[in-house]
Amino acid sequence: MEELIRTIARGLVDEKDAVTVTRDEPDAEGVIIYHLHVAPDDMGRVIGKQGRIAKAIRTVVRACATRADQKVMVEID
Repeated sequence: MEELIRTIARGLVDEKDAVTVTRDEPDAEGVIIYHLHVAPDDMGRVIGKQGRIAKAIRTVVRACATRADQKVMVEID
């Protein structure tokens, strides 16, 4: 999952080395939270107009997690 998020984000940003993904342990409901960190200048590219790209990233990751029978959430920091 981390590699999927990292690959998508690196395709969108200029500073590819600044892309990092961290993972929190599952909470009481079993939801795993992934934190996507990018350079401040690339934040707009990852979020997109009205959050459309961020929503698309979350949709793709959630679909992949569903196939693996997991619950995930992506936060962009």
